[in-house]
Amino acid sequence: MNWVQQVDRWQHEHRPVAYDYGRILLGLFIFYKGLTFIADTAGLAQIIQNSQFQWISLGLAHYVAFAHLVGGLLIAIGLITRVAIGFQLPILIGAVFFFNPGQGFFSVYPQFGLSLVTLIALIFYFVGGSGYYSVDHKFEMNEKRLLEKKQRYQNNH
Repeated sequence: MNWVQQVDRWQHEHRPVAYDYGRILLGLFIFYKGLTFIADTAGLAQIIQNSQFQWISLGLAHYVAFAHLVGGLLIAIGLITRVAIGFQLPILIGAVFFFNPGQGFFSVYPQFGLSLVTLIALIFYFVGGSGYYSVDHKFEMNEKRLLEKKQRYQNNH
């Protein structure tokens, strides 16, 4: 059994509710950031205008908006959580290392600090999985029940 499966097994056995609340808050925060990203059309136009490659900037802006909106909701409900986080990681790595490195952690505009904390939380939930109170867990339990019923049926016939 690999390390990620051991962490996932431990997490499912102990069922910490705070873990699931943290995942939900993280997903809602990312969704909120997607909404604010879309709402700031002046800032978005400025980014695209200042770019040497406007088509790439436009594509990245659409990627960030879509990934934050859809991914944030998927993380919040715990559906394909690791995949949704996988789409968030490049965005947050870019935010931490390329867009916000000039700001300090305790600056007046704490974008760097928020980006860094969000990146660490995403890595934490990428390793730990979606948690007990999630759609992924419900699907997993239903699949196990169906498999058990199938085995009982085959044993009886």
